[in-house]
Amino acid sequence: MVKRLIHTPEGVRDIYGKEYAGKLAVEDLIHNQLNLFGYQDIQTPAFEFFDVFSNEIGTTPSNELYKFFDKEGNTLVLRPDFTPSMARCAAKYFMDENVPIRFCYAGNTFTNTSSLQGKLKEVTQMGAELIGDGSVEADGEMIALVVESLLSAGLTDFQVSIGQMEYFKGICAQAGLDEQTENELRELISGKNIFGAEELLEGKGVADAYCQALLKVTDYFGTVEVLKEAEKFALNSRSRLAIDRLFKLYQVLCMYGVEKYVSFDLGMLSKYHYYTGVIFKVYTYGVGEPIVKGGRYDHLLGYFGKESPAIGFAVVIDDLMLALGRQKAGIKAAEEIIYLTYNPDNYESRLSEAKGLRKNGRKVSLIPEK
Repeated sequence: MVKRLIHTPEGVRDIYGKEYAGKLAVEDLIHNQLNLFGYQDIQTPAFEFFDVFSNEIGTTPSNELYKFFDKEGNTLVLRPDFTPSMARCAAKYFMDENVPIRFCYAGNTFTNTSSLQGKLKEVTQMGAELIGDGSVEADGEMIALVVESLLSAGLTDFQVSIGQMEYFKGICAQAGLDEQTENELRELISGKNIFGAEELLEGKGVADAYCQALLKVTDYFGTVEVLKEAEKFALNSRSRLAIDRLFKLYQVLCMYGVEKYVSFDLGMLSKYHYYTGVIFKVYTYGVGEPIVKGGRYDHLLGYFGKESPAIGFAVVIDDLMLALGRQKAGIKAAEEIIYLTYNPDNYESRLSEAKGLRKNGRKVSLIPEK
């Protein structure tokens, strides 16, 4: 029984010593960058009412939530994702605000994924949300902030992959797909299951021209040049506007000077259904999952009573630390602790020495002599 008690449940772990000191140092560097862009800190509860993360809102599937009950019988969940919490908070406290609101946050999220996937069920995330600005300049600011945050943390070899939900949705609407079919197709294309996607569309009797346009979204990845190819199949105004916006976004990113970190992927479709426009993920070698996810969610706040455009991102700090370690990137080392030994005869002088060092910002531990 004692042996069982000293172990953690599968999917969570202890972090201590130099590893934790390095993690805190990276968090501090990213936090400073978020503040430099004018984002103010906010803290939301670790658990919320179940409805904040419901299927209607389009967030994490119910079977991946940690659910429990309070004494009144309300269903509560540990947050799997910060964005709905940020939307709820903005709707509650800034209902009448007409100027853009900039939040940044740090905390842990909890997802009850299958243990076979080998993923952590509790991870630390840091991120930012820009609420009340629907412009392409806001999209550019958010992606530039991602780049600057990762660079400040010491990561240099990464790529921001940018997609556009409206391009895909425009073709789906033109093809006459219902919501369920669109969601099924999104899952198949996201999983690169092109044969499954083709079979689904044929089974629904979708016209060949639309089938070709929908299946070709997976071909549009690479430099800004791929947008010109995608534009040829943008046979509806919704998809054309999406491509136009991506061209404008690229221009903004060039003004920030971060274009070399950017690529485009119109076959990247998020599992979060609340995303409405530009979406992006950051990939780097040494980690199998994206270390950053983000995008525009212009209708999410409406579920909480405040109609407002918004865009945000979250950095998975645990995955970023893994990438930094595997790429042997220099993580700011924590200052070494000074150990002063003492005995009953010299305790007062050693204590005085320790106090002086601490006033100068040094870390000191007093250790009794054996």
